[in-house]
Amino acid sequence: MEKSIIFFDIDGTLLNHDKKLPASTKEAISQLQKSGHEVAIATGRAPFMYENLRQELGIRSFISYNGQYVVLNDEVIFANPLNAEALEKLTATAVENEHPVVYMDHEDMKANVRQHAYIEESIGTLKIGMEPTHDPDYHIDRPLYQSLLFCERGEEEQYKETFKDFDFIRWHAYSVDILPKGGSKAQGIAKMVEQLGYPPARQYAFGDGLNDIEMLTAVENSFAMGNALDEVKKSAKFVTKSVEEDGILHGLKMAGLIK
Repeated sequence: MEKSIIFFDIDGTLLNHDKKLPASTKEAISQLQKSGHEVAIATGRAPFMYENLRQELGIRSFISYNGQYVVLNDEVIFANPLNAEALEKLTATAVENEHPVVYMDHEDMKANVRQHAYIEESIGTLKIGMEPTHDPDYHIDRPLYQSLLFCERGEEEQYKETFKDFDFIRWHAYSVDILPKGGSKAQGIAKMVEQLGYPPARQYAFGDGLNDIEMLTAVENSFAMGNALDEVKKSAKFVTKSVEEDGILHGLKMAGLIK
């Protein structure tokens, strides 16, 4: 079999809704690796939020922050930080609106407020065992690859209209990702496969969220999880079972990558 590269989202794809890795998923990825396929992660998470998962699965290549920070075999090959001046102006607007902001680089995350219920509730759903500590100046003279804006649904619209350097992707009822304009997992994947040389026919991707749509549209062999939103399923070439029903194992068998 010709070797392929397979990209996996984390939340709702590799991990179930309890943030657990199904045994069938772990075994399926092990089979891929033993067959010589390249396995990579493509996530909206920061690198420090899934280090244990990478170690458990033996994965050394990953796309973090929805494409803004790309690592191939433990080496950074692409980094696309947020516009610092625009982020400073956004922070000023957020402070006026009493909307907290969290700043994130490849190593840590810091909040511009000491404590806020929206931060605790949304970050808590990730079950990563950490919360941002307080440092309102963390965004100064430091490359940041993503920020989080904490506000209720619809309140991000004013930011979208004003701050054209950024894309805003809601991932929680109280939290929105702030990303460089045009950045996506698809962009990060393009940087990685450019180095590795896999043709489109040997590229695969699995995802379930709104931030996976660009990836599932761009990758030739794309699989939406059964638990994905209809909008996400429409962007994929195939739909596998849900993460709770061994969806990764099922999808890889559908693709003929494992038996």
